[in-house]
Amino acid sequence: MGELSETIIGAAIEVHRELGPGLLESTYEACLAHELNLQGIKAVRQKKQPIYYKGLEIDEAYRIDVIVEDEIILELKVVDEFNDIHLAQLLTYLKLSGCSLGYLINFNVPLLKNGIKRVVNNHTEL
Repeated sequence: MGELSETIIGAAIEVHRELGPGLLESTYEACLAHELNLQGIKAVRQKKQPIYYKGLEIDEAYRIDVIVEDEIILELKVVDEFNDIHLAQLLTYLKLSGCSLGYLINFNVPLLKNGIKRVVNNHTEL
């Protein structure tokens, strides 16, 4: 997964370099998925995910901003800074989807490397 992670981060940096901060989250989402697809990597936007609660299936309980190769979740933000709810949201998505790796990516920063947080299973690595 290391090479795929490097490609994802490189693609995000490329999008940020081209567009800069200050746009809508949906713009970065579309461009990042496109950039990854251009590199031959499967990236799907707004993937609908069901949840199951005590025998009840809820078809569209949440949507993943971008899922890469059906294994890495990208949760994109355009915020002044990450807060605890952003991390909690991604951890919930990882748990419910069965994925083990995700990235919080904040495009509202001058230098994108300062806006990326890697999240693995139930802990974070900076």
